[in-house]
Amino acid sequence: MENQINYSTEKKENLKKPTVFNGKPTAAFIAASWTALLVGMISYCVGLWNAEMMLNEKGYYFVILLFGLFSVISVQKAVRDKQEGIAVTDIYYGISWFVTIASIVLLIIGLWNADLWLSEKGFYAMSFLLSLFAAIAVQKNTRDIKFLDENGAD
Repeated sequence: MENQINYSTEKKENLKKPTVFNGKPTAAFIAASWTALLVGMISYCVGLWNAEMMLNEKGYYFVILLFGLFSVISVQKAVRDKQEGIAVTDIYYGISWFVTIASIVLLIIGLWNADLWLSEKGFYAMSFLLSLFAAIAVQKNTRDIKFLDENGAD
């Protein structure tokens, strides 16, 4: 019995330690995030500019885009603040999520009732969602870089 090897101890010793990740986004991810945001927003706005709809309808869809962008940035900030131990009130956190969902629901209702081709409805939905996702990524990158710059990380 003395010659037995304790494999569980040996395996633990041979495990490689994880690489330390400093959290700084790569230049490629930053560029991809900004590109996605600009492509989504510009596509959506060009689509509105060229759409054959009344000005008040164009305004409705444009305000929904702005509303959605602001709301997802607010959600990202609230989630990140909670994660970092920064005080976030439940009412602010809840409102941030509510307005994000409301912007998406308002777009769905508007597109459902719009006299547009299905391809146009899909175009607006996809460019809207691309813009929202990209805004979250850009906000995350911006916050990560600022945090690392203030704390002297590489």
